Amino acid sequence: MSDFNRLFDEIIARLGGREKLAQRLGVGLPALSNYRARQHFPAHSLKHIEAALAEIGWHIDHQRLQLYSTIGRQKRIVMIITGGIAAYKALEVARRLMDRSYLVRIILTKGAEQFITPLSAAALTGEKVYTELFSLTDEAEMGHIRLAREADLLLVVPATAHFIAKLAHGLADDLASTVCLATEAPVMIAPAMNPVMWSHPATRENLACLIGRGADVITPETGDTACGEVGEGRLAEPMRIVERADNTLSSARPLAGKHILITSGPTYEPIDPVRFIGNRSSGKQGHALAEAAAASGAQVTLVTGPVALQDPVGVKVIPVETAAQMHQACMKHLPADIVICAAAVADWHVRNAGIHKTKKTSEGPPQIQLAENLDILHSISTASPRPKLVIGFAAETENLDQFAQEKLNRKGCDWIIANHISTTDGQNVFGADENTVSFVTSDHIEHWPPATKRDIAANIMDRITEKILSS
Repeated sequence: MSDFNRLFDEIIARLGGREKLAQRLGVGLPALSNYRARQHFPAHSLKHIEAALAEIGWHIDHQRLQLYSTIGRQKRIVMIITGGIAAYKALEVARRLMDRSYLVRIILTKGAEQFITPLSAAALTGEKVYTELFSLTDEAEMGHIRLAREADLLLVVPATAHFIAKLAHGLADDLASTVCLATEAPVMIAPAMNPVMWSHPATRENLACLIGRGADVITPETGDTACGEVGEGRLAEPMRIVERADNTLSSARPLAGKHILITSGPTYEPIDPVRFIGNRSSGKQGHALAEAAAASGAQVTLVTGPVALQDPVGVKVIPVETAAQMHQACMKHLPADIVICAAAVADWHVRNAGIHKTKKTSEGPPQIQLAENLDILHSISTASPRPKLVIGFAAETENLDQFAQEKLNRKGCDWIIANHISTTDGQNVFGADENTVSFVTSDHIEHWPPATKRDIAANIMDRITEKILSS
């Protein structure tokens, strides 16, 4: 008997038999036979099975295809702290995780011990702190294997460029890297480093490699770094790391196996080789959506206009410039399960664009002839096969709800995320880190409170997950 069939039989027994399981899933008995034949549970059925098992104190170990009891068992997080200046923030992360009833065990690398001591980490967690691979006491009990196998989550915070490189190449020359190689638990990495190191091709390739193996990378933030430089590389805020860890432990990567196509940034429509018509978009919201989608396990294709942002790690990025190029790239990368059109696409292009720089003359300004661009959102909404979910964005200066609802009906999409492009005090939201949006569907409108664009992206992804798993 296969491991899957053995697991299936145990699930049936725990949940009261085939009839009760079929009734709970809302399917007929033949569907259960199909699951057994295919050696696979559909995502929506698996969600209901896991919820039913959780009610009676059982959980599926998907790696071993076994059930284990969760009654009385506290979830365990092994936190690896590496030698970056942001190491001191890891203790705040540990404390906040403990506030949520997680058991936290800490491994310190040699570099981390230059910033925090084993005593301070042990005093905080109430648990032994591990530092040595060749500890006589620990290794007599195969301590690194026990640490790896008992973990429900392996969290590296901060993750230095050096440690990321070790993980990408499978090196295991100390306790921290050995545990990472020996674990079957989810691995979450929160990098922190100098901005130039973060943008270096070697670091980007190493991160892409780890993401390809299933690691979850919490992208660092932009700001002042310890070395005095400004840029992307600061460790993510502790509560952002805690929320991500909490979400991982409370649910699997819900959009694994789904293809999400996202557009981001502006488009530039040439007037001549020097000048262009464009929209004021930084791409921050679209890129945040791509990052959130990748964190949910989806295969992500990001078609982006010109932006001054790093490419999100673990995402296929297609750079374009004009609306025509964006339309072509989007249609080329269909089919997709979900499409999110967050780009600020220019409505018109210049029909009589010059091939040389236009000079000032005594005749006055040149006569520019505008022509409509292809409608990307409408093209995707009417494509065959149509994505299961098509989401558009609307930026308005007035009558936000009315215009967003009209756009939804006109384009044929499922949802619109609408926002005022300027606030009451006259400050433009383009390029800002925060925004206020409305969630618009065919039958209702929700006004969401002000939030960061990353939080808005996470909220949108939660709605997408709920929609896809329930359909």
